[in-house]
Amino acid sequence: MECILKINDEIIGEKVYEIKNPKTREAVRTILFNHKGEIAILHKKNKNEYKLIGGGIEKDESLEKALKREVIEEAGCEIKNIEKLGYVEELRTINNFMQISYIFISKVEKDKKELNLTKQEKDEGAELCWLLPEVALEYIKKSYDKLIPTKYSDLYNSKMVIKRDELILEYYLKNKERTNI
Repeated sequence: MECILKINDEIIGEKVYEIKNPKTREAVRTILFNHKGEIAILHKKNKNEYKLIGGGIEKDESLEKALKREVIEEAGCEIKNIEKLGYVEELRTINNFMQISYIFISKVEKDKKELNLTKQEKDEGAELCWLLPEVALEYIKKSYDKLIPTKYSDLYNSKMVIKRDELILEYYLKNKERTNI
């Protein structure tokens, strides 16, 4: 899979620090389409965050298995037509943290209409939204300056999430003719 983005603290106007032996995490994310051409966005209303569907890869999980699990949990859907878009290297130097997010495009095969959210996601008021990709991008962009910290996440981490997902969606929109979805 090709690296499509490399981001660090500078993307949110923070100083970039030297990073040594960072804590690392691998994750999966998807631009998930329904039959109307809308994409799934998780809106955490108590922190005013809009983000793509996805999360961390668990021990001994393949990328595809992690992706399918995350989509069931956050969007309540089974997926098909999974296509690789690329990966994002994300350095949060303030936290000495590196995340690699593997990005996919997928389609809803079956909507179970039931989310399986974590306690944190429920506490943050998570709800699923289906929006046209261009509209989703605008919601993500607008939420950046209106973020509210929670006991789970400070503004720094939320800003990194939003900027990452904004850039992923912009990349997709500029390159969608190369995809089959």
